[in-house]
Amino acid sequence: MDAAATTHLTIGKLAKAAGVGVETIRYYQQRNLLPVPASSGAYRYYPVALGQRIRFIKRAQELGFSLDEVAELLSLEDGLDRQSIRQIAGQRLDEIRSRMADLQRMQQALAHLIDACEHTGKEQPCPIIDTLAADSR
Repeated sequence: MDAAATTHLTIGKLAKAAGVGVETIRYYQQRNLLPVPASSGAYRYYPVALGQRIRFIKRAQELGFSLDEVAELLSLEDGLDRQSIRQIAGQRLDEIRSRMADLQRMQQALAHLIDACEHTGKEQPCPIIDTLAADSR
C-alpha cells in the first residue's frame, strides 16, 4: 500500500469517515468551507485530515452556527484571535437566549390557553380557537 492510500481518501470514503453524505462534502466545497483537490486520474483524493474539518463544521452547526459563521470560525482556526472568536460565539449565544425567551413566552401563552379551554363552559367556544382566529392587528 502506498503512502497516498493511507493519507488520502476518495470523496466517498471521506464522507463515510466523517459521517456525512457525499453531497454534503460537495455543498461545503461550493460554500468554500472545504478545498476541491485536483483530480488524479478519474478521482480526486482528499487528505484524511479533512474529516476533522468536516466534523468541526457539523458540530458548529449543531450549536446553531450558520455556515457563514462557520466560515468565519474556520478563518480563525489557529485560535489566536480570541476576541473575534468570542464575539462570534457571543452573538450566537445572545441569539439562542432570545429564542429561548420567545419559546418560554409561547409555552406560557399555550399553557394559559389550554387551561382556559379546559375551564371554559361548554356553551362557549374554546379560547384556543378564538385566539388563533383573532385578527392580530
